[in-house]
Amino acid sequence: MGTVVVVLLGSTAATAASAGDGTSRTAHIGPSGWRAHSVDWKSCPDRPNEAGLRCATLDLPIDWDRPNGATFPLAITRRAASDPRARIGPLVFGTGGPGLSGVDHVAEAGQHLSPEILRRFDVIGFDARGVARSSRAVCSNSLLAQQPFPVPAGEVEYAQRIAFNHRLYDDCRARTGPLFDHVDTESVARDVDAIRAALGERRISFYGVSYGTLLGQTYAERFPDRVRAMALDSVLDHSVGTAAFLRDQAAGVEDSFDEFVAWCGRTGSCALHGQDVGAVYDDLMRRAEIGTLVDPARGTRLSWFDLSGEAFRHLYGPDWPGLAGRLDTLARSTPPSAEGAWKSPGTGAAPPTPAPGPPVTEHPFPVFCQDWSLPVDDDAELARYLEISRAAAPRLRMSVGAVEPTMFCAGWDGKVHNPQHRLRVRTSVPLLLINSRIDPATPHRWAVNVADQLGGRGRLVSYEGAGHGAYLRTPCTVGHVDRYLIDRQLPPAGASCRAAAPPTQPAPATRGPSSAPPSGPTWSSARS
Repeated sequence: MGTVVVVLLGSTAATAASAGDGTSRTAHIGPSGWRAHSVDWKSCPDRPNEAGLRCATLDLPIDWDRPNGATFPLAITRRAASDPRARIGPLVFGTGGPGLSGVDHVAEAGQHLSPEILRRFDVIGFDARGVARSSRAVCSNSLLAQQPFPVPAGEVEYAQRIAFNHRLYDDCRARTGPLFDHVDTESVARDVDAIRAALGERRISFYGVSYGTLLGQTYAERFPDRVRAMALDSVLDHSVGTAAFLRDQAAGVEDSFDEFVAWCGRTGSCALHGQDVGAVYDDLMRRAEIGTLVDPARGTRLSWFDLSGEAFRHLYGPDWPGLAGRLDTLARSTPPSAEGAWKSPGTGAAPPTPAPGPPVTEHPFPVFCQDWSLPVDDDAELARYLEISRAAAPRLRMSVGAVEPTMFCAGWDGKVHNPQHRLRVRTSVPLLLINSRIDPATPHRWAVNVADQLGGRGRLVSYEGAGHGAYLRTPCTVGHVDRYLIDRQLPPAGASCRAAAPPTQPAPATRGPSSAPPSGPTWSSARS
């Protein structure tokens, strides 16, 4: 991929230039006074023959507070507007995760953005610092395989968790190098402005989904005059503390499960139709707790945390038929004999050791831990937070997507560069927010809270259905977002869109919404 040469200037003044396409561009001046030469776009190594798709790299500072220091290569990609005569300008795509590749998402932009957006905008994607092609943050697989049960029970297991976290921090930091300490979203927001400068644009449009909404909020706070339009789909509330973070996501998961139960009760094709779905799930949870719940496909036992995580992932889409089928399969599985049962993780026993794999793997926990201060000081405080979660989600008990990253950050050795705070956005154009009413990962109340923080600089559209990721759900949701991004036309206050028809078949194996979590053992349930 081509490289953009970046040099530091003392001046931060911008000079307007003609772009030749009706848009206004400036001299290439970005954060900390950086000036970049034009991007050297080349064919993408992974898709060399795809028309309209080009790739490059930007050499950017590892630490923006030391702009003359060491650099790292940031991988970027561009999908040119399919109708150059109707082109508006660049639309930066903020992907979910943390840890998902923006380069890959733009390569498959037709799955994530409407045809009209692809016609009117050059879609710009990037792998955030520490992700994929941008000096990925890696950790030892053998060490990750030794991690304790995600939810420690009692003082001893809590101490084991903290000791493991210290070991993991040291391992990943040593393997990743200096960038490990600077993968927070505040730094990524400055990278986005460097992209803007390298493109020669005065302002950018932005679409962010799930964790990408935190990037959008951060960029809008730091660079309000460089935002042309910004749509945020499935909104993170970066003002909540530990208790609210765990409680709100637990409530979102439980509401999503309740919606699934209601669907199954009225849908004859549901594998559990006519049964007490809640009772079926409760029995599976009881079996998981005592170590007798078996996955018949693999012959392995599932913990209660595993069961809750499987439900969480199926509720993302949502894939209600798939969840019903999975629960039905588990309910029909034969429990092992008492002699063959082993204690479920969380009661003192460890699960079987996984087969060896590659020596290292990419892991997103440093991103989260540098963005969120969610202290859990001891096992007694953890027990109190778990009680709060259990009260909000009596059936699923908690959101694994909230608890798992919180526990990875317990006892965090590094600095939280981008701690929570109430939004302070001063853009000239209001931001557009859109969120599902029933969302297991970013509950609707978070979008409401962020809209309240934005005041007159925000407008919320509510999708009255279930699932994570609202933009491409219906013509109504697409229409609101597209009109805003293209014409900057805001929907009326209180705008909402009716739910789409619920699914009747299990979701395909390929990923659904752009923010859906990939399957996998570690952290996967938290990647939103």
